[in-house]
Amino acid sequence: MVLLRSLAACLFLTPPAVACDLALALAVDVSGSVDTTEYRIQMDGLAAGLRDPLVSEALVRGQAQLMLVQWTGSSRQKVTIPWTRIDSFDTLERFADQVADDPRVWRNFSTAIGEALEMTMSGFDAVADCKRHLIDISGDGVSNEGVEPTETHRALRTRGVTVNAIAIEESEPDLTAYFFENVIVGEGAFVVSAAGFADYPERIRKKLLREVTQQSAALEQQ
Repeated sequence: MVLLRSLAACLFLTPPAVACDLALALAVDVSGSVDTTEYRIQMDGLAAGLRDPLVSEALVRGQAQLMLVQWTGSSRQKVTIPWTRIDSFDTLERFADQVADDPRVWRNFSTAIGEALEMTMSGFDAVADCKRHLIDISGDGVSNEGVEPTETHRALRTRGVTVNAIAIEESEPDLTAYFFENVIVGEGAFVVSAAGFADYPERIRKKLLREVTQQSAALEQQ
């Protein structure tokens, strides 16, 4: 009886596990149009965005799961950092370090956005317990190989996966409209525009802030 009471007391005093609020897959464009300097701007900018005080606070508080994917042409998509539960600021810092140090997998291939979405979508089976499933995809060009992005939308909706995008308009000034019409999907999905790679760090920071805090669209315009 004493043992049972002790066990009951332990169960009662143990705080409930914090549920995962967000599973966020960060899908980075490494196609041939992205040179070495531009790749480094993306990865350093993404790492800095994750370290932003408001972003990191929201990720830790929500026990988020993060994953990094590099993608380019057909059959060239790879998870380079697997799902990581952000259960502390130390974990967040280590993940950001990994992003900044992540070596580039491919260099001179085409742009297969549809296949990048398909491959990334399949990874959410491992984090089914998270409340929100989100793909954050970056790109500096339209899809020119493989499955059309719009062909993935039905499956993404069925799985409850939202796709947001950052359009890097370094050489394609109408890329934001293309992403809006062909890439993003899901309730509240949005596109952020970067005039060029130099604008990427600040734009990805604001994009992450909007995503992880579920704030209004007005935030992205500030």
